Formats: sequence, C-alpha cells, structure tokens
Amino acid sequence: MLTRRLVPIAALGLVAACATPPVTDSTETPATAPAQADPPALPANALLESWAGPYGGVPAFDRMQLDALEPAMDAAMAYHLTEIDAIAENPDPATFDNTIVALERAGEPLHRAFVYYGIWRANLSTPEFREIQGRLAPKLSAFESKIIQNAALFARVKAVYEGPELSTRTPAEQRLAWLTYNDFAHHGATLSGEQKARYAAIELRLAELHTKFGNNVLVDEEKYVLFLDQTQLDGLPDTIKAAAAAAAKERGQPGKFAITNTRSSMDPFLTYSTRRDLREQVWRTYYSRGDNGDASDNNAVIAEMLALRHERVQLLGYANYAAWRLEDRMAKTPERAMALMEAVWPAAVARAKQEVADMQQVANAEGHNLTIEPWDYRFYADKVRRAKYALDSNEVKQYLQLDKLREAMFMVAGRLFNFGFSELPQGTVPVFHADVRVWEVTDLTSGAHVGLWYLDPFARAGKRSGAWATSYRGHTTFNGKKTVLSSNNSNFIKGAPGEPVLLSWDDARTYFHEFGHALHALSSTVAYPSLNGGVRDYVEFQSQLLERWLLTDEVINGFLVHHQTGQPMPAELVEKIKRAATFNQGFATVEYLASALMDLKFHTVDPTGLDPDAFERETLTSLGMPREIVMRHRSPHFAHIFSSEGYAAAYYGYMWADVLTADAAEAFAEAPGGFYDRDVAQRLVKHLFAPRNAVDPGEAYRAFRGRDADIKALMRDRGFLSP
Repeated sequence: MLTRRLVPIAALGLVAACATPPVTDSTETPATAPAQADPPALPANALLESWAGPYGGVPAFDRMQLDALEPAMDAAMAYHLTEIDAIAENPDPATFDNTIVALERAGEPLHRAFVYYGIWRANLSTPEFREIQGRLAPKLSAFESKIIQNAALFARVKAVYEGPELSTRTPAEQRLAWLTYNDFAHHGATLSGEQKARYAAIELRLAELHTKFGNNVLVDEEKYVLFLDQTQLDGLPDTIKAAAAAAAKERGQPGKFAITNTRSSMDPFLTYSTRRDLREQVWRTYYSRGDNGDASDNNAVIAEMLALRHERVQLLGYANYAAWRLEDRMAKTPERAMALMEAVWPAAVARAKQEVADMQQVANAEGHNLTIEPWDYRFYADKVRRAKYALDSNEVKQYLQLDKLREAMFMVAGRLFNFGFSELPQGTVPVFHADVRVWEVTDLTSGAHVGLWYLDPFARAGKRSGAWATSYRGHTTFNGKKTVLSSNNSNFIKGAPGEPVLLSWDDARTYFHEFGHALHALSSTVAYPSLNGGVRDYVEFQSQLLERWLLTDEVINGFLVHHQTGQPMPAELVEKIKRAATFNQGFATVEYLASALMDLKFHTVDPTGLDPDAFERETLTSLGMPREIVMRHRSPHFAHIFSSEGYAAAYYGYMWADVLTADAAEAFAEAPGGFYDRDVAQRLVKHLFAPRNAVDPGEAYRAFRGRDADIKALMRDRGFLSP
C-alpha cells in the first residue's frame, strides 16, 4: 500500500500522489490534536482487533478466517464513516489538528482489515475469496465516494489548506495538507448535482471492472498449466526440471513436470528448451492470458474501463485521463512522459534489430531452417550471449542461491542504511503461510528496533504472479511512535526438498529491486501515515537503484558462491557478466517501452468504440515494433494499469525513475568509496529514502545530487550512448 490518506485508497487502485512547493523538514512531531468523540464499539472480529504481541503489535495472521473478512470490512467501513462524520460536524472552526490530523488518526480498524484483505487478494486467493472480493468492490467504491463527496468535510479541509494557520506549520505538515486537499479535489469533491452522482456511479463500476480484470488474469494463470513427461524436457537444466517436478506434484500430478503460466516458469523454459514446438505453446499460452475469447477474456472489460475513465476525468475538466493522472507527478504532463520514451525508443529498436540479426546468424550457422520468432528470442539470445561473451546463463545461475542473495541484501542494508537483520524463531510472530519467514530490523549503532521484514518467496496456486513489496504498517510518530512492518513477495519456483533455490540473473535483480522498496519503507522518518506514500514516477527509483549493488565486488566476492562446491564465482565469469551488462538491452528496453507507450496511448485517445486488440496491433505497427518482440505486458493481462489505477497512465514511471537511477549510480561510481561511499550513502538515506513523500521528489533529488538528473546517464547505462 503506497499511501493511506482519507481511506486505504491504494487498495482500491485509486492512489494519487501530489507535488507541493519545496519542503525540507519531514521528521518533526506535531502536538497531539484534540480528541474526537469515540465512535460506537466494533463487533467482535479477529480481523478488527488491535494488533497485540511484540514489536508494537503485529497482524494476527494465525487467526485469519475468510468467513470473518466481509463482516469485518462492513463493520470497519461503518465505523470509519462515524469518525468522518465527527470530524465534518465538529462545531469548532477547522484547524490543522482537528481536521487534517484527525483524518490521519481515523480509520485504524479499516486499515487493519485491509491488511488481511490484501493477503487474501495477493498471496492466498481462492474462488471463495474472489466471490467476497466481487461483493466488496462496489461497497468499497460507495464508501470512498461518501467520504470524497462529504461537502462539510471538504469545506473544512479546504479551509485549513487555504487558511492562514498553515503558514505557521512545518513544511512537511504543509505538504500533508496539500496531499489531503488534492485527494478530495482530484477525486470529484468539487463537483455537485448530477455530475457528482455520475462520478460516484463511475467509481462504483470501475471498482467492479478492476476486480474482474485481475481475477480473469488469475483464472488463466491457474487454468493453463503445461504438464510434460520425461521425453519433453530436452535442453532443460536439472534445476529447472526439479522445480517443474515439484510444481507438478503440488498440483496433483506426481511424475510429471509443470510449466506454470507465470513469468518465473515461462522465462527459463523459453531460454533453455530445445523443443521449439513447446516453446511456441508456452509462449502463446503466457502472452494470451486474458485474451482467449472465453469467460475470462478481458477485451470488453478494457474497453468499458477506458470509456469510464475518460468520462470521469472530463467531468473534472481534463482533456484525457493521462492529463489528469500526470498533473501531480514528476512528469507533470503526458507530453513530457512521451518525450522521454520517444527519445529512447529509436535507439532501443535499432539495438533490438541488431540482436535479432545476431540470433538469426547463429540459427543459420547451426543449420536451423527458421526465421526468428518471439518464442525463439530468449533461446537464441542465450546462444549469442555464449558466443559473444562465452557467458552461459545457466552457469551463472549456479552461483545465485536464494538464501545467499538474501544475506547479500542484508550486507548492503548494513553498509548503506546501518540496518541489521536477525531472523525471528518460528512462532515468534504469526505468519499467513508456512513459507513466510520474518526478521527483526535494528539500528546497528544503537540497537534500536526499526521494524520487521516479512519474506514470502515462493510461487503457489492462488498467489498472484510477479514480485512486489508492501507494508502492513508504516513509520509514524504523530500518535505515539509506530515502527515499520514491511514485506517482500516473490514467485520463485521452490526446488526439491533439501535443494537450494537457484535464480536467474534477472530474478536476482528483481529480488534486490523489491528489497529496495522494503528499505524505503524501513528508512522512513515521517510523522504522519499519509507521508509514507510516494509519487508514482518516483517511488520506483529507490528500488531500481538498489539493483546496482548486485554487481558490486562486495556482493560478488562474498555471497555469489557455487551451490555445490561453495567456491566463489570465478573472476573470469564475473568479468563476463560485467562485459555483458548491456547485452540484450534492445529486447529489455523495447518490451518495456512498448507497454509504457501503449499505456499512455490508451489514456490519451478518445476511447469511444475502441477495440483493445485492434488498437494494440495498430499502435505497435505505427511505432515500428519489431515483430520478434512482444510487449512485456500485453493489454489483456496488463494488471499494472487495468486491475487497479495504480500504474494507469503511469507505467512510463519505471523509465522516468531509471533516469534518476542511472544518474544516482554515477554519483556513487564517481565517489572515493564507490558504491559503499559513506558520505554519498548518508545523503542517499537522508534525502531520498527517509523523507518518503514529505518532500517534493524533484527537490529531494536536487538536495542529493546538487542538480536535476541527466537523461544521458540512462543512455550511457543502456549502452545506447558512448561513455
């Protein structure tokens, strides 16, 4: 959850992030606000109870019962509305304390219920939960509308935001007031009459469509699993065979080998399998999720969703959805975001065409009578990698053990953030699945408790694909200090019992990436819950930056050891990895940019009568998309932008953040101590991690670097520009 302002909007996919005038302070703790009248007592329900136990209280994951979820959400929403009414109807003049701070204090029971809801939604989904989710979606939308459209409440927020008192508050508090005001204004609070009612109706329908889209994708991921026998495993390394055997056994097919319909299973199969017919089958199954013309097809869902989003922002006076979405982001306008991507696109396409030519040459030399197709790209790219750099990705994988990589991340956190990680004995705190492990995070100098870090690393039925980070509780001090409960979630394929889990280089980078999100949360020094959020085209920066430490000598020499011999990765293999650092950047950049460009195109056109499949084909053709590459996320399963609004018109943000990442990485590379330089690390934590959303991101970056980020750093980093 990126933010918690008026309600847990992020859980509904309606996160908004805002910019303000420059602010510099993010740690001051305000005076306690006057107490509000107590709402009525909550019903007995384990999902609503205050968190008990050590570390300031932890979620009662061991007491989660699905039949308690819907009653808990219903009761928590009703309770929260009474809190809202008390704030709105306060007879005293509106002040920062009795309005803005009171809103920050409200909603604790609903926040707790949402934590459990999020676990079922992302980690433990079942058909039964999805039925409950379908019933809750319209209730949640109506609940949010009641708050946003509460005229008396908005009047009080506006009075504080525009009143003289705010000038006496800290810069962080001024930003909080802006964030709160903008949440209302950006989501229809300024509307009235029929427009206000229509806005609420659109929100209600969109909530249903977001849920339907995500569930359709999950259905296809669960339904389309390829079971193989021993005769169909040609080319697959033993580690992949073992993981596939374990996946088949888990799905009730012992003796078979399961290639699941997820990226973590698809990607290595396409890289190593010599069975071209099976590669094509796996490729088509994966990239057809949500696009099979059946009950879980998402094309009609997309079309309706785009039309409703467009209509909704027109009610607010915006030309299109992207203009509304980017107004308060770093990019500010769709044109600026598009300009960044269009500056990189030609170089990426040119590199991809060269990569295809290299692969075709290898195929021809081996006597393969074929033309490179999308399901061949990874397979022949690996051959080219071996030929050009003598780099065997499977050889690299032997040194990338899941547990050792985790230890490496802890080392980096210690060196840069002064954090120590100590695993808690099983049973110390409740977990929601046997695979979940928990570490206490402490300050290495003082020994002070910082928070807890939960890790759920393995794929399983009912768990959404991909990797993500979330926080069950963010750092605050305004109502008594509360420490962070952060979580990383992945979909690595669990190996056979007793066997280490080996990752690809890309998976290892993703592991570091998501840990960067966790460190961002754990570093927080903010006072208020809402300031733990972030601007969407900025929040990926911190996590993308952490990927850079995977290639540092300290990580390579200390933690990348062979899973059988324990010997460190040979220097010559390390050198091959570094020489190949920009290898296949054409593919990686094009598949990402195609998705990001498509996202902005979807949200800047008039969607009337739009056919998503046809629009996707026509747009990619106009862009000159190489036929051998497909979008990283095809539209019918593009959950980032269609299962919520979290990344809608904002998927470009990864590249926007990557400009910051490349530029910041050069700051470390140029420092006397390199990537572990103490002074640069202290500036990094102080300006770019600890303030979270209490400081405008542009100002924060300039405080760290002394200037704005330079796009040339990105071009150099990807090998599109000479150093």
